[in-house]
Amino acid sequence: MNRAGGVLLSITSLPSKYGIGCFSKSAYDFVDWLKEAGQTYWQILPLGPTSYGDSPYQSFSTFAGNPYFISLEALVEEGVLTEAECEAADFGDKPGSVDYEKMYQARYPLLRKAYERSKISENQDYQRFVADNGWWLGDYALFMAVKDRFDGAPWTEWAEDIRLRWPNAMDYYRRELYFDVEFQQYLQYTFYMQWMKLKNYANDRGIRLIGDIPIYVAMDSADTWAHPELFQLDENNVPLAVAGCPPDGFSAIGQLWGNPLYRWDYHWDTGYEWWISRLEYCFRLYDVVRIDHFRGFDEYYSIPYEATTAVDGHWEKGPGMALFARVEEALGRREVIAEDLGYVTDSVRELVRSSGFPGMKVLEFAFDSRDSGCANDYLPHNYEENCVAYTGTHDNETIRGWFDSISTEEQEMAREYLCDSRTPKKELNWAFISLIMRSSARICIIPMQDYLGYGNECRMNKPSTVGINWKWRLTGEELTEELKKKLYDMARRYGRLA
Repeated sequence: MNRAGGVLLSITSLPSKYGIGCFSKSAYDFVDWLKEAGQTYWQILPLGPTSYGDSPYQSFSTFAGNPYFISLEALVEEGVLTEAECEAADFGDKPGSVDYEKMYQARYPLLRKAYERSKISENQDYQRFVADNGWWLGDYALFMAVKDRFDGAPWTEWAEDIRLRWPNAMDYYRRELYFDVEFQQYLQYTFYMQWMKLKNYANDRGIRLIGDIPIYVAMDSADTWAHPELFQLDENNVPLAVAGCPPDGFSAIGQLWGNPLYRWDYHWDTGYEWWISRLEYCFRLYDVVRIDHFRGFDEYYSIPYEATTAVDGHWEKGPGMALFARVEEALGRREVIAEDLGYVTDSVRELVRSSGFPGMKVLEFAFDSRDSGCANDYLPHNYEENCVAYTGTHDNETIRGWFDSISTEEQEMAREYLCDSRTPKKELNWAFISLIMRSSARICIIPMQDYLGYGNECRMNKPSTVGINWKWRLTGEELTEELKKKLYDMARRYGRLA
């Protein structure tokens, strides 16, 4: 297959008029910019509605879309909002950062107005969408409506009758919250229609979308509430154990994610029906799917539910190739990227190899003073063709911030590998980008912050922290003709031109 390149940029990080990147004109402009820059791929972060902490990896649903991404400009053009109403809302005063609190307070009232003016129940396309997606949409819409009724409390704190989905309670809340449920369905219909329009626009211009899905779903999600049988929960739907990862370079106490773990024996007995549905839906939304924490399919880290850190967890066996063989049988061969980072065992390597999916290589992991040998898997001369190479991911420092943070010895290692002792630090991002672009990796994806040479003030996420992440975005002035030409020339130079 042809060599190719692309850019990693969250939808939230797009420039926009109303406080957060969305499916507005700026998204279409970015697609055009990528096309003219010779790129093939646009990798994004998960699109789901976010909960506490604003992480796209902790979503209220594995199927639903984030209403923040709905273009208000499109709703103005549709006639269900006015520009004056949008301009009057307070989305924050920092054009390069998302203020999620103000976003929540300002966007939802506008979206509710749009729904109330839409006469959506008369729309036949909406009716078809609801019918076609009833297998997940009904539970999600009711979940969100009931959550609002209980002032945003997690479903584990709801009244027992609706928490445990007693039939009489389900009927009661469906009647009582009819218009709130319809509002949630309207949001999902609007999200889906706007996203598919943008995706089709990108595909028509040769830009392919790489979506990103977490391996796990959130405990406070419609998925867990509606289908407790899928997860390791007790008879009262309380987790027996939760997900995370052991102590590593990111955290000395590990990471306690808190997601419910899968009951893999149940998934086996059902022929992995839920996973097939999940991935089939993902392939409607994206051209390529990156599965986060791929090693969890080989072995997953199980932490006692009452634990306060991940230190006392242990490894359990996952489904392995049985899952992916069943998925391929049901859906055919699809394009997947296996996020195989972190502590990788021989059995994880074998799972990635057996699947045939490309794994990931991150340059920032290559220059570790504790591992100075030339056999380091993350050194570009060791990349195999079937991989996707990155300078860093959303969880890493920017390449400039990373170089500033490593030891002098490691900086010297990196410069020696680059054969470059003179380039100023502020320009080294281009040397590191070109290093992986000329590797054997079939696909290279570069975070936009690294193309821009930004420091850690523009980092997207710092694992094990809350409240400081997922905020960075472009102001609209950075996507210059000069930068576009540099991307184009680099793609041409290393045989990655679209």
